[in-house]
Amino acid sequence: MFQANQTSVTMFFFLGFSHYPKGEIIIFMLCLLMYLTTLLGNMILISITILDSRLHTPMYFFLSNLSCLDIWYTSSAFPPMLINFVSGENTISFLGCAAQMYFSLAMGSTECVLLSMMAYDRYVAICNPLRYPTIINKRVCVQIAAGSWVTGCFTALVETVFVLQLSLCGRSVISHFACEILAVLKLVCVDTTKAQLIILVFTILLVPMPMLLICISYAFILSNILRISSVDGQSKAFSACAAHLSVVVLFYGTALSMYLKPSAIDSQEIDKFIALVYGALTPMLNPIIYSLRNKEVKAAVKKLLIGNSLVLS
Repeated sequence: MFQANQTSVTMFFFLGFSHYPKGEIIIFMLCLLMYLTTLLGNMILISITILDSRLHTPMYFFLSNLSCLDIWYTSSAFPPMLINFVSGENTISFLGCAAQMYFSLAMGSTECVLLSMMAYDRYVAICNPLRYPTIINKRVCVQIAAGSWVTGCFTALVETVFVLQLSLCGRSVISHFACEILAVLKLVCVDTTKAQLIILVFTILLVPMPMLLICISYAFILSNILRISSVDGQSKAFSACAAHLSVVVLFYGTALSMYLKPSAIDSQEIDKFIALVYGALTPMLNPIIYSLRNKEVKAAVKKLLIGNSLVLS
């Protein structure tokens, strides 16, 4: 599939954060800490949604899918980066780069679709509570999750294949810490108009369009909440949406700043730090955001920890 490029470029070299030699160790420690926290937080969230029968609901089913996405997404880029830092090599094979680019795009794209579907779930739960079990049943949940994964994986495959089949003319130094598609595209020595157009189309379909659906869903939700007479009822409704809305703002905010920023702003150094926020900080904060104000999650974690302590004793 990528034979033409493999004959000229077999290995890529990352510049990473070499421009900041004094800060590299700090960045390494922060990335390691964020990655380990991401793994721990999301694995705990997946575990409790499986083990606690009270969390066998559509919202937590989607949330466990989101946690899986976050684990795969961070694992596609950060372990290789951390290994390269320790070894001092800062290299990756062509096929390794292709795999890394594909998985990061696939997981990020899937999360865009899934977050919009989670907003629809919240809309039905608050605006049509009596019909919620019928509308969002197990079959629909599986279809929504599967559709999100298929959409994300397919669009990522198209983008990855299209970019990596372009001629690199022997260029192999990536000004990034991972095989991020925009960073690799800068190595291409032929016209990239079609590739940029494809990336732009998919970005619009996967970022602004889902955001529009989320905004519409929350407009209906807000309208419905304001009609609730009791303050306690309003508080519960806001609480049910606050975590998801926080994750949406954090995730889409960094995604928009990376992929839809004005062409005049073309700083690869800025892109690296945005990628750190987008690829490490957001997945790390997701389980924290969902658990801080969620009594059900807190109770499930407490039950899990107490159960494990009893077993160990």
